[in-house]
Amino acid sequence: MRISRRSFLEALGAVGVAASFSRLGEGRAFAQTAPDYKALVCVFLFGGNDGNNMVVPLDSAGYAAYAAARGAIGAGGLALAQAQLLPLTPSSGTAAYGLHPNLPDVQTLWNDGALGVVFNVGTLLAPTTKQQFLQNSVPVPISLLSHQDQQHQWQTSLSDQYSRTGWGGRIADGLGKGPLPAVISISGNQLFTVGASTSPLSLPAAGGSFGLAGFDGSAASNARLQAMTDVRMLQEQNLIVQATQSEATAALSASKLVAPVLAGTGSTVDGLFAGLTSSLALQLKQVARMIAARQTLGVGRQIFFVSQSSYDTHNDQLNRQGALFSDLSPALKAFYEATIQLGISQQVTTFTLSDFGRTLQPASGDGSDHAWGSHHLVLGGAVKGQQTYGAFPTLQLGGPDDFTSQGRWVPTIAVDQYAATLATWFGVSAADLPTVLPYIGRYPTANLGFLG
Repeated sequence: MRISRRSFLEALGAVGVAASFSRLGEGRAFAQTAPDYKALVCVFLFGGNDGNNMVVPLDSAGYAAYAAARGAIGAGGLALAQAQLLPLTPSSGTAAYGLHPNLPDVQTLWNDGALGVVFNVGTLLAPTTKQQFLQNSVPVPISLLSHQDQQHQWQTSLSDQYSRTGWGGRIADGLGKGPLPAVISISGNQLFTVGASTSPLSLPAAGGSFGLAGFDGSAASNARLQAMTDVRMLQEQNLIVQATQSEATAALSASKLVAPVLAGTGSTVDGLFAGLTSSLALQLKQVARMIAARQTLGVGRQIFFVSQSSYDTHNDQLNRQGALFSDLSPALKAFYEATIQLGISQQVTTFTLSDFGRTLQPASGDGSDHAWGSHHLVLGGAVKGQQTYGAFPTLQLGGPDDFTSQGRWVPTIAVDQYAATLATWFGVSAADLPTVLPYIGRYPTANLGFLG
């Protein structure tokens, strides 16, 4: 903190923040009564994706500023050739921006009206300008430019403290009990998925079984399983033992439902992922399988977490990011096509998160360094596609959006606003948003308008 958090809260009149925290875990079931199915799918790009080379200005002046700051390839620069960029042509008018050339499937999704781009999103504690940052007149997130801290803050939306819950988990807190946890990770244990009163389910990324090993249905194994169940059902006064028994019971119950879905080879969506072998594609295929089985599983609201790593491109960025995008692009398209095949493209929204952006100015080693604000993708039938949202930064080193001289953008959209737009579409009411995102009241709008 660069100024007193207490004095800042008093200045904003944000007296309801503490009350919001105290309500976490009440399970107000804000979307439980909704009759339709909806899913949020978070794609976390671990390491800090360089948004400056994901979305590039196409107009003459904008591209010239980009190329001058990024530098020429072959001379230690990172500027992509203007002719190689994939135009993002809006529904009316000419394209002002272009995508990285290794994102052709993402361009197709844009052209189909299913993709939007949100500019310059980042961790914030309040609306912040470069001048306010330099004058220390507003609080800023702790440990800016740190991988671990910024990953934590993107997943929790709380940039002034270390939280035990993520905003995906806090949405799930309001959904009440169901046959399965409302939040499912295909990428191991992640803070985004943890609620105050709910626990996530972690599933394998590819194949394998999801159940107890060594129980094959034989008489002997069934006897062992019954013995274990009898032990678990014993009444215990110890709270730790009670909690362990409860978690074990929930896990066994979930495995009975999920194991057939993951083990099956006849899923209607599998063919759409044929030939895609990247970790992200395999994760998204598991998500598609789970969504395909939604009625069998008896679920009405789900939140999924998948990830792609290695975006910390301090060196050899052009080749490394290009390879990552070559995996990201077809995986996103295959997943969206799966939602179309299942008839629920309007009910599934996929979105990206990442640690932070990267410097516009190249670093030594043909890479870029840690920065702050960056651009993100939102995908789905409910997305108001072929549009960009927010303000694109001025690509000038030391310019009005750069709080250093290396091209680090002060975010103009907060993670809170990005998350609130997704949560509102998912079914969280305006009254309940502060329960999920305690600082949302500090921003002029809680809805960026990219979802119908």
